[in-house]
Amino acid sequence: MSQKAVIKARAAELSAQFQAAGAVSVETPVLLPVEVMLDLYGEDVRGRAYVTSDALRGEQMLRPDFTVPVVQMHMAHGAEPARYTYAGEVFRRQEDDAARANEYLQVGYEVFDRENPAASDAEVFAVVQAALGDVPVRAATGDIGILAAAVAGLDTTERRKKALGRHIWRPRRFKALLDRFAGRTELPASRVKLLAAENPLEHGFPDIGLRTQDDVAARIDWLREDAEMPAISAMQVELIEALLNVRETLPNALEHIRDLAVDMPAISEASFRLRDRIAAMDARGVDVENLDFEASYGRTSMEYYDGFVFGFYAEGRADLPPVATGGRYDALTLVLGQGREIPAVGGVVRPGILVDLEDKA
Repeated sequence: MSQKAVIKARAAELSAQFQAAGAVSVETPVLLPVEVMLDLYGEDVRGRAYVTSDALRGEQMLRPDFTVPVVQMHMAHGAEPARYTYAGEVFRRQEDDAARANEYLQVGYEVFDRENPAASDAEVFAVVQAALGDVPVRAATGDIGILAAAVAGLDTTERRKKALGRHIWRPRRFKALLDRFAGRTELPASRVKLLAAENPLEHGFPDIGLRTQDDVAARIDWLREDAEMPAISAMQVELIEALLNVRETLPNALEHIRDLAVDMPAISEASFRLRDRIAAMDARGVDVENLDFEASYGRTSMEYYDGFVFGFYAEGRADLPPVATGGRYDALTLVLGQGREIPAVGGVVRPGILVDLEDKA
C-alpha cells in the first residue's frame, strides 16, 4: 500500500473515532469565495492561501482549513447542539520552507453547543487526545480570551484598544503598538513631519491605491488626535507583559492569573472560565496537574480563535508541525451567522504526521 493510501486509511479511522464520539460526518467545498476570507482576515490571508478565479464566480480560494466552511454550513441550517467531523485536503502556501507540505489531509471534530462551553472545551481536547493513541506527544494549551480581556480593560481610547485587539495574532506588531501607545518608542521622523504639516495632502503627487483623499485625511486626523492622547501607564503595560509571560502547568497558571486579576479586574471573568475548564478537563480524565499553559500560545494561529487553544507536538521532533491543534471560535459564528451566534470549539488532526510517528514508534 502506498504511503498516501496509508494516510487516507488512517484518516478514515480517525473520522470513525470522531463519529463514535457523537459527530456527524460532513463534506465542504474545496473552493471558497475569497471575499468571505478577506472580510475575516484582510489581505494578509492571500499570503498563506492559493487564490484563483473564473468569469462567473470571481476570485476563489482553495480552502486553507475546514473551520470557515463548517461554520457557514452550520449557521445556514444546523441544529443545536451539533457535532461534526470531516476529512479532506487543505492547501497552504509555503514561501519560506520548501520542506513543509502545502497540501495535506486534515481530520476534524467540531462542537456547536451553548449549554456548557467549559465542558465542550474539555470534550474536544479529550477526544482529540484519545485519537492520538500512544504516540508520545507534548500538549500545550492557552486562552486568547484572557489577553483579549486584558486589552479591552486598558485605560486608553477605544481606537487604541481596537488596534491592539486586531493584532493579538501578530505578536511583533502587537508589541510595537503597545510600546508606541505607552510612549516607549518615539514616532518615526516621517510621521512627525506628516503630522506637523499644515496641509499634508497638498503634496503634488498622484493618488495611488484604493484609499480616497477623504480616507487619508481621516487617517491623518486620527493620528494627530492619537498623538495628543496620554500614554498607557507603565503599570498597565507591565501587567500585560507579565500576563504574556505566564507559562506554567494549568493549576499554577490559574493561580498566577488570579494574582494578576487583582490589578487587572478585566481578566477576572476569563480567569473563572479557565477555572471551569480545568475542572471539566479533570472530570474527563485529563492530567491537568502536568498540562502546560502558555498565555501567549495560539497567537500565530488563524485569527478566528478567541478563547481556549491547544496543540499536540511530537516529543523530540521540533522539525515537525503540530500533530493536532484546536480552539474556540465563538466570534466567528457571529460574523458568519449574520447576527446569529453559538459557542463553538473544534480540533484537527494531521493523519500524515500521525502515521509518520506511529511508524517510528
